[in-house]
Amino acid sequence: DYLDNGNNKMAIQQADKLLKKHKDLHCAKVLKAIGLQRTGKQDEAYALAQEVAALEPTDDNSLQALTILYREMHRPELVTKLYEAAVKKVPNSEEYHSHLFMAYARVGEYKKMQQAGMALYKIVPKNPYYFWSVMSLIMQSISAQDENLSKTMFLPLAERMVEKMVKEDKIEAEAEVELYYMILERLEKYKEALDVVRGKLGEKLTSELQSRENKCMAMYKKLHRWPECNALARRLLLKNSDDWQFYITYFDSVFQLIDESWTSPAEEEHSLEGEVHCSIEQAVNFIEERITEESKSSRPLRGPYLAKLELIRRLRHRGCNDEYKLGDPEELMFQYFKKFGDKPCCFTDLKVFVDLLPPSQYTKFIRQLLDVIPLTAAAENEVALPGDIKALQQHLCVVQLSRLLGIYHAMEKKQKLAVVRELMLRYRHGLEFGKSCLKTELQFSDYYCLLAVHLLLDLWLEGEEAAVWQCLTLLEEGLSHSPSNAQFKLLLIRIYCQLGAFEPVSELYSSLDAKHIQHDTIGYLLTRYAGSLGHYAAASQSCNFALGFFHSNQKDTSEYIIQAYKYGAFEKIPEFIAFRNRLNSSLHFAQVRTERMLLDLLLEANISTSLEESIKSMSLSPEEDDIPWKDLRDNRDLTVLFSWDPKDRDISEEHRKLSLEEETLWLRIRSLTLRLVSGLPTLGHTIQPKNSEKTAENGVSSKIDTIRALLQQLEVAVDSGKKFLEQKIQYPVLGPPPTRMAGFFSNGSCQCQTSLFYLVSDIYELDTNGLEDSAEIQERIGNSFKSLVERLTDLFNKCKGDLIEVRDGTLKTHPNLLENLVFFVETISIALWVSSYCDSVLRPFKSNLQKKKKKKKESSVAMPPVFTHFLDYVTELQTLTSNVIDHIKGLEIILTALKLEELSLKDTLLLQEEKKFTKTVQGKVQSSYHHSVQEIGELLKKRLDTIKKLKI
Repeated sequence: DYLDNGNNKMAIQQADKLLKKHKDLHCAKVLKAIGLQRTGKQDEAYALAQEVAALEPTDDNSLQALTILYREMHRPELVTKLYEAAVKKVPNSEEYHSHLFMAYARVGEYKKMQQAGMALYKIVPKNPYYFWSVMSLIMQSISAQDENLSKTMFLPLAERMVEKMVKEDKIEAEAEVELYYMILERLEKYKEALDVVRGKLGEKLTSELQSRENKCMAMYKKLHRWPECNALARRLLLKNSDDWQFYITYFDSVFQLIDESWTSPAEEEHSLEGEVHCSIEQAVNFIEERITEESKSSRPLRGPYLAKLELIRRLRHRGCNDEYKLGDPEELMFQYFKKFGDKPCCFTDLKVFVDLLPPSQYTKFIRQLLDVIPLTAAAENEVALPGDIKALQQHLCVVQLSRLLGIYHAMEKKQKLAVVRELMLRYRHGLEFGKSCLKTELQFSDYYCLLAVHLLLDLWLEGEEAAVWQCLTLLEEGLSHSPSNAQFKLLLIRIYCQLGAFEPVSELYSSLDAKHIQHDTIGYLLTRYAGSLGHYAAASQSCNFALGFFHSNQKDTSEYIIQAYKYGAFEKIPEFIAFRNRLNSSLHFAQVRTERMLLDLLLEANISTSLEESIKSMSLSPEEDDIPWKDLRDNRDLTVLFSWDPKDRDISEEHRKLSLEEETLWLRIRSLTLRLVSGLPTLGHTIQPKNSEKTAENGVSSKIDTIRALLQQLEVAVDSGKKFLEQKIQYPVLGPPPTRMAGFFSNGSCQCQTSLFYLVSDIYELDTNGLEDSAEIQERIGNSFKSLVERLTDLFNKCKGDLIEVRDGTLKTHPNLLENLVFFVETISIALWVSSYCDSVLRPFKSNLQKKKKKKKESSVAMPPVFTHFLDYVTELQTLTSNVIDHIKGLEIILTALKLEELSLKDTLLLQEEKKFTKTVQGKVQSSYHHSVQEIGELLKKRLDTIKKLKI
């Protein structure tokens, strides 16, 4: 009970009391171990658990408790050992055998699972156990590296095992038929699979609607049996003429049959599935019949009407439309709008077919739609407004189509502003219809507000600075009326981030309440900006949030797999495993992991712990690269933000490819930087000069080789990055956010960081050669120090300037100054870690020289120049850092003194209500900058203290 309630200390005390009386109570020992594990005493917990495990317990309580403990330790492989021992001692226990099977399932030991399944079946001949074994064979075939082995050994064996059950008439459950189908499909025995589904066994497929038909259809397609495909689709459409997937199959098969010049046999049946349509006339008549049928049905169906448009599109594509008078697409879409215009799906339905309209007809088409909407104007020059929700939906649909057809894009600035005003008027008027809406429901008119914001974003891109503030104002207003609208939140996140304000973003993101896989698909919106805007604490939190999901996924997926075995949902098992692999090789996962470690080093190394300890606690090693470069998966959802842009302005496949390439290049640079930093402590061994045998023994010379190899890789990655940026790619404003790579190169951080790692190599050389005959190396080091200070000063100059300035009554922000400051802090931190290494090399040399001085009692032992070079360098670093800290203090003072509310909000567009939200928005940006600057300043002060300790 104490453990369940999270009172772990009491649980340990109670277990101790018990153990005093009963020394050998296994279960008490394990419960104590769980308490220890949960209070962070992993080693003690493990030792206790091993004591019990060594005795190979067979009582249920101890086994269950140990299983819980090992799971919490993330050591599922130990559970298998437990049950292997238990099964040996109690060979006929069904329970222990099934626990052993599940333990193997957790670690993916498919061969052993197959054996365990059969062993179980021998003790208790139940069908599920037999099929567990069969499924384990399929899993061996899926995970086999050699596809040949999979097709010639594992799958045929699985097939034979199932056939044996079929012959003996022992197939009982639907899951067993599913499994048989799965094996035949993987063996590409489509004909046999079809026979199974159509035969007696197929009658068991009942849990899903149309399960048999769908499986038949899949096999017909694989076998290219188009007549059957066509007849089956036709039959299913007669049953339900609203099922879109069957229209697609119907059309596909008709055109396949036409291309193959198939003709129906005169005497016998057309096909196994009945009548076949093999000409365009038949298809046209069939669709017309569906529309006639629809008009008699009790509820309106969209399928038949959209099918007609789809057929027109396909016929046009083949260059033959006119002879089949299907009607004018424009007229058909108009009729469709009259019938379904008040449904939110109307826009998405028509969106697919707008390319059937000639561009010259766009304006006419929109006017035609507007004419049929019942809008009323209070006075002559006022905007005509809808009287009910139906009319509002219709009008919204037209506005969305106008945006999609590019009508708004073609407008002048003045017209666009007029449209924004009109849309906001309609938005506020529409709020009346949603007065009774719950907080969790969206307002009917929310899209008006979103479309207005999209227009303002266009203006912002065209250089209209005030537009971005109005975007934020309108979105904040929208959110106040519709607090659950995810689109408002996502857009706010994007725009605040582009303005460099991270503070309001973390709150917005957490209010989105992202669930499970969304941490991978939309998490990039947050983590891309987390570390780069100076909110270090919030950045740590958002990285932890994302990583928590990826780590728990490992554990969770094995539970899903076990449930799938228990309930016979076999076809889901490969899906779960593919899902786990997809997450393990997620680009976002690799990025967050790398950035998280760099962030930790930035906040802790040489401040609260030494660099060596920090790297050790992250178990980082320069030799290891744990990123699956070849299999990286881009799981980002780049269309999460609604867009009504025409195709040429929308996010394209090309953009996706380029964005993935850019993200991967940037990840490579970051990951190499991290590995280079993690290599610094490994060089910190003092080496006997010129004693080459000893150096090889220490294995340190190989460490410097690793670092030099990584440096070469970094050079290559940087070159690729520069080449990539030469393309000057512009993503759509709502497309993927660009990486930080461009800033990293342009502000000089890249050159600084690379030259710091080259300096490491030179200092190592000095360490190996000694001070006597190394004048050339010392000079090289001296020059590196000088140029480094110059480069760092350059970088600092790129951080100067005001973050917010007021120009002609408009606010202009300079978020790039913030990003540069963050890069400066990172670069100066690397400079310090490298300087600590210099310090550790030079200090022993200096003390040796002083000993020599004392021995010779001379004052004329010359000090090698490298010491003065280093001391000058450290002094300059100290001065530079102090100057940056002063600059940051200045920024803080300006930000505190800036009275934004006194800004004459000249823009007459703003209503009183909007002024309130504008004030909120500007306050949020100002406060966010203030916090960024404070956190950067704090961190730099800590770094300055470290520099002061560098005195050889």
